Amino acid sequence: MDPSDYADDLRLAHVLADQVERITMDRFRSSDLVVESKPDLTPVTEADRDCESAIRSQLARARSRDAVIGEEFEPTGHSQRQWIIDPIDGTKNYVRGVPVWATLIGLVEDGECVMGLVAAPALGRRWWAAKGGGAWTGRSLSKAEQINVSKVGRVEDSSFSYSSIDGWRQEGRGMSFLRLTSEVWRTRAYGDFWSYMLVAEGAVDAAAEPELAVYDMAALVAIVTEAGGRFTSLEGETGPWGGNALASNGLLHDAYLERLARDAG
Repeated sequence: MDPSDYADDLRLAHVLADQVERITMDRFRSSDLVVESKPDLTPVTEADRDCESAIRSQLARARSRDAVIGEEFEPTGHSQRQWIIDPIDGTKNYVRGVPVWATLIGLVEDGECVMGLVAAPALGRRWWAAKGGGAWTGRSLSKAEQINVSKVGRVEDSSFSYSSIDGWRQEGRGMSFLRLTSEVWRTRAYGDFWSYMLVAEGAVDAAAEPELAVYDMAALVAIVTEAGGRFTSLEGETGPWGGNALASNGLLHDAYLERLARDAG
């Protein structure tokens, strides 16, 4: 696959991120930010909805034939090209003033994640990748460096990042998770998108979460895999379709899958 096939899509993703950044940064740490609860009791802000609306409006003009799947509104379109977006991944951080949140923009074609961009303006960072073109980080397309996963090959030498502990218990993997955390060299709960970008950069060797939606993952897949890693569900299904995630440098992947299996009994 020629990476130039998705060059225009990648440029568009950066334009979308530029547009959304003006909204998110204007509302970040704002004293009058409106926060509501969704039916599942997770928070949603006016910034989440405004950002997704802005992305959808731009895509309707620039990619009118493509489908769009987002967190805050119903899917639109029926194309095999699907833009999958999370306007603010890490909303709980966003509303508390923690700078670890990002806009996730992914493109799926015929079920394969072919492009992804993660924009974290409060951190001053972006990560992106298109199929066949490697993975990159920086502030813009013109100011970027290529990134690659680590070469750590033993679980006991690896650094593992995760999100909450309770979710592992709820999904019947609590004991497996705790055993793994005692086996690895280092654990840190970086959480959300950042865990996976650290895997892509080689700063962390594996990251996993027991319950995720497709819009939490679609943008991450191309970045991790183009950096030389693997991204699957906890059952080993490739891509963002399994409802949970394990990303690794590839060398450790099968060992982590085995260790994060469901608890016996």
